[in-house]
Amino acid sequence: VSTQSTGQTFQHYFKRINLRMRSAFLSLALLPTVVLAISFKLNAEGTRCIKEEVHKGVLVVGEFKIEGLTGSHDVDITVTDSKDGKLFSKEKAESGKFAFTLDDYDMFSVCFKGYGKDDVTGRGPPPKDLSVTLSIKRGVEAKAYNEISKAEKLKPMELELKKLEDLAEAIVNDFQYMKSREKLMRDTNESTNSRVLWFSVFSMAVLLGLALWQVFYLKRFFKAKKLIE
Repeated sequence: VSTQSTGQTFQHYFKRINLRMRSAFLSLALLPTVVLAISFKLNAEGTRCIKEEVHKGVLVVGEFKIEGLTGSHDVDITVTDSKDGKLFSKEKAESGKFAFTLDDYDMFSVCFKGYGKDDVTGRGPPPKDLSVTLSIKRGVEAKAYNEISKAEKLKPMELELKKLEDLAEAIVNDFQYMKSREKLMRDTNESTNSRVLWFSVFSMAVLLGLALWQVFYLKRFFKAKKLIE
């Protein structure tokens, strides 16, 4: 009886450890997840842009789908960085995917532009607003782990460990970036405080000099008018 009781106790203990490990892995997996998925209406002859920030060297994968297109209108999609560098473009787009990485921390824009065809413009009423669905994944979420598993012939456990390794690396990179930003902000704050201090000293010196000049000027003026000796 005691042996069975001890065995059940150990089984219950290991089950609790397994549940805690799964919870920890799940929390770690959800922490750096960065996925943007939105749906919006686009005027058939209008333009709409979505802007996002991305870190240096982070893989960005996007997928889009446009519904409601008719034979009289088309939509072009363009992805650019803050310097108007073209990262992706597609004319007469209905659906598709794009992927890119940036050489530095920057902001990118995904723009959809609707327009009417020249050969059918003016025929009939304009179409209703188009429905656009856009999904953007960054970092770990953008990696195709199924293809990596097939290419490297990884077992399920090895694949999960690789995901956790990539997640941990992403967390470390985020902390390093936050640390560098904090240092930059601290240096800027200290520089600003120093400039304010010296500006205050200069202002006080100017005011003191102006006050002394006024005293000597008024004294000479009153002496010239023989109001004082």
